[in-house]
Amino acid sequence: MKFVEKIMINSSKRIMVAEPSLLGNEKKYVADCMDSGWISSHGKYLQKFEEAFAEFCGVKHAIATNNGTTALHLALVALGLAPGDEVIIPTVTYIATANAVSYCGAKPILVDSIFPSLNIDPQKIERAITSRTRGIIPVHLYGQPADMDAINKIAKKYGLWVLEDAAEAHGAEIMGKKVGSIGDCATFSFFGNKIITTGEGGMVTTNDDDLAKKLRLYRGQGVDPEKRYWFPVIGYNYRMTNIQAAIGLAQLENITEALNARAKLAMEYSSFLTELDDLVYIPQPDSWGKHVFWMYTILLKRGGDEYRNKLMGLLSQAGIETRPCFYPMHILPPYKQVGAFPIADTWSSRGINLPTHQKLTKEDARYVVDVLKKSL
Repeated sequence: MKFVEKIMINSSKRIMVAEPSLLGNEKKYVADCMDSGWISSHGKYLQKFEEAFAEFCGVKHAIATNNGTTALHLALVALGLAPGDEVIIPTVTYIATANAVSYCGAKPILVDSIFPSLNIDPQKIERAITSRTRGIIPVHLYGQPADMDAINKIAKKYGLWVLEDAAEAHGAEIMGKKVGSIGDCATFSFFGNKIITTGEGGMVTTNDDDLAKKLRLYRGQGVDPEKRYWFPVIGYNYRMTNIQAAIGLAQLENITEALNARAKLAMEYSSFLTELDDLVYIPQPDSWGKHVFWMYTILLKRGGDEYRNKLMGLLSQAGIETRPCFYPMHILPPYKQVGAFPIADTWSSRGINLPTHQKLTKEDARYVVDVLKKSL
């Protein structure tokens, strides 16, 4: 008997790993953009979205961009990263973190993870610092904040800047302070699978007035704000559109509900997964941090990527979409290097992101865990 027949799957339904929730003023605000004719990179929603997001993060400035990768690159340009410089990043991250460093002609220096969060290991950062090191990019992986207290202490000791990659962590907190406000600056993504979305889009946040001026200058082709069509620097066209910002503002109005729904789903997953305690590790948020569960990530207690991928295939047969943890940068062709990354090597190959989004019900979570149990 086929696996899918054994579990009596409802073939009319497929549980997606991520799905946007567009239940607020998105249509109203987009229609307003269209009616007004302001659909490109100027319009009232850009300022409103930036101001609202800055207030949400507890910072003075938020500078919107057309995606999360350009937000990273823009931040690094504004921070003065130059060819030959080095930046310390976690080896377990989405490749955009490393790519943005490379766009500047600089070199990403990879550091191993800690278990079980797979965030960057602060104890291994210091030994990676050289005379060429200019900064550190901690990544709040899958919505769980990195240990910014330890990272900031190291950065201060060596005179380095800290750029938070918060692409996956809207609303995450450390000791009651939101990520995006804890480093020199931070970047966010609003891709369609994120906690809030603009379809494509990004944001840089900072409390540094001078840095904010540079970010705005470089974002808009480098045009002088006081002299039209005068370009004192080589800039980039990284601007967000008014339509994107309109969607983002509507999304931000409902971010509390989005975060609460994820927290509830995570509690349900964790409760059901206690039945599989001998087979999987479930997320363990740090006492000092608020995990916002962009993705609910489990780590298998045995096997490697072949075993993990076979398990994901069985879940897919049952109508459940999942995704693997990111491959570590040090095994990918553009950044391949020899080194000791035991935590990343072991646990990224055993990680699975379960479906995590606002539309999922308790019954969906129960079904996912039941299928996972049978598959294991």
